[in-house]
Amino acid sequence: MSDNLILETPPGIDGAVGDEERVESDADPAVLRSTSLWKHAAFLNLWAAESISQFGTQITLVALPLIAALTLSASPLQMGLLTAAMTAPSLLLGLFVGVWVDRLRRRPLLIVADVARAVALLVVPVAWWLDVLSIGVLYATVFVVGSFTVVFDIAYVSLLPALVRRDQLVDGNSKLEMSVSTAQVGGPAIGGGLVAIMTPPLVLITNAVSYLLSAFFIWRIRDQEPRGRTLAVRGTMRADISEGLRTLAGDSVLRALAASSATVTLFGYAFLAVYVLYMTGDLGLGAGAVGLVFGAGGVGALIGATLAAPLSKRFGTGRTIVLARLGFGLGGLLVPLALSVPELALPLVIAAEFLQWLALVAGDVNARSLRQALTPDRLLGRVNASFRFVVAGMIPVGSLLGGLLGELVGIRATLLIGVGGMLVAFVWLLFSPVWRMASLPDEPSPAASGD
Repeated sequence: MSDNLILETPPGIDGAVGDEERVESDADPAVLRSTSLWKHAAFLNLWAAESISQFGTQITLVALPLIAALTLSASPLQMGLLTAAMTAPSLLLGLFVGVWVDRLRRRPLLIVADVARAVALLVVPVAWWLDVLSIGVLYATVFVVGSFTVVFDIAYVSLLPALVRRDQLVDGNSKLEMSVSTAQVGGPAIGGGLVAIMTPPLVLITNAVSYLLSAFFIWRIRDQEPRGRTLAVRGTMRADISEGLRTLAGDSVLRALAASSATVTLFGYAFLAVYVLYMTGDLGLGAGAVGLVFGAGGVGALIGATLAAPLSKRFGTGRTIVLARLGFGLGGLLVPLALSVPELALPLVIAAEFLQWLALVAGDVNARSLRQALTPDRLLGRVNASFRFVVAGMIPVGSLLGGLLGELVGIRATLLIGVGGMLVAFVWLLFSPVWRMASLPDEPSPAASGD
């Protein structure tokens, strides 16, 4: 999911890495100089692994709840606990994972994460075959899978700058985000289809194979990461976590990116808490129309990922981020407008979903690239984890806020508050150095480097 809704020197081949060793590669130097990532073997392997992993994650998110509902006849409370077990690792473990990603080599971490997820998923069909499958087994499975998904997500975002040049970051993140968006659109349908034609627990065997295939592509990456990272991170776990949080808060650009994303997430989830009720109740849309609305968002996200790099070249990195965030907020205004023009209600909310996700992803790809370029390699894991922690922390707060406001002031008023909050999120960026950044910096930020 995009960093903004969770709904994410870094050395390039020619980038500076301070006192750490430069990236070594056995790739053809002519290929490394190429501006096209289509000829970059290490990136293509990472992209293949990440794409397969994202589809696996989306299928898991569909298959495991269906197993709970169809095979174990889970109660509503048990389903809620299952969802909590899926999402808890991001908040409980994210900051610790950031330290491990900075202390250890990231490529092996990715392989371990994929293999661990495959093994955890295989527990379910084995337990089902032995007739010992229970809801407790599912709780444990989703927590382990969720935990190693956090490891994979933070590690692959932190590994990318070690594989590609600094001027290739936006293009690389754009391609990786295309996989995320495609998986979010197609993954649930594939998962549902597999459950329909197979016994639900057996679907997880297919999914486990996908994670092993992802691990194989990571293993094929031959570029070496900078050595010396472990020596650079020798504090206590608490001190290392604090350094990551201080780095995020201490740099004006990183701080603005985090604050804007957290604002979007807070008000976005308050909005989402009542959005379906608004569409079905106030607008009178049926289930098919609601599905069409959310499908339009997936298409918009995919197009946004495709346009991220061209927009950055046309308008500059900073302005693309700010304008995309502004466009995201303006697109949300079409949702309350639908009440004023009931005959166009469905086209308006479809347009809002499409435009908002297009803008969100186009801006997020550039924002992630800027975050990677500003952060030294030794801090990438912790800064990415800190960013994820701050933004993901707004999800339960926003969801609870939306539910409470819906009860207190009504669905329409809550919707307007959510739309207004998402609209003003760009102000954090407008009054920061982000707007003036025409391109990614050549060196990490002195503030982020601790200089």
